[in-house]
Amino acid sequence: QIHLIETGGGSVQAGGSLRLSCKASGRTFNIYAVGWFRQAPGKERERVAAIMWNNPRVTDLADSVKGRFTISRDSVENAVYLQMYSLTAEDTAVYYCGAKWAKVGDYSIWGQGTQVTVSS
Repeated sequence: QIHLIETGGGSVQAGGSLRLSCKASGRTFNIYAVGWFRQAPGKERERVAAIMWNNPRVTDLADSVKGRFTISRDSVENAVYLQMYSLTAEDTAVYYCGAKWAKVGDYSIWGQGTQVTVSS
């Protein structure tokens, strides 16, 4: 089993930046991919970015964040980072990181989430 812990959320003004961290512990060698998701009040959870665990050059970003967010992995720290720039009020949400074991299938391991609030 693995555990995911997110940190780095907070409050920022529009146009600002934040970096979220998702630190994995446990049997991390079984991870296929890690994704960052967000859920705003009254909205469904959406995936904003994903990265292959053992091939971190392979990433995917949602159209809504392309050009503003980047995702990366630190193999020493077993961490995945979501660097967010040019934040807008629409980015306000609880951000979660999730892990999956295979290319197919759902993300099944989740962190506790971290709140990001962007004021305009």
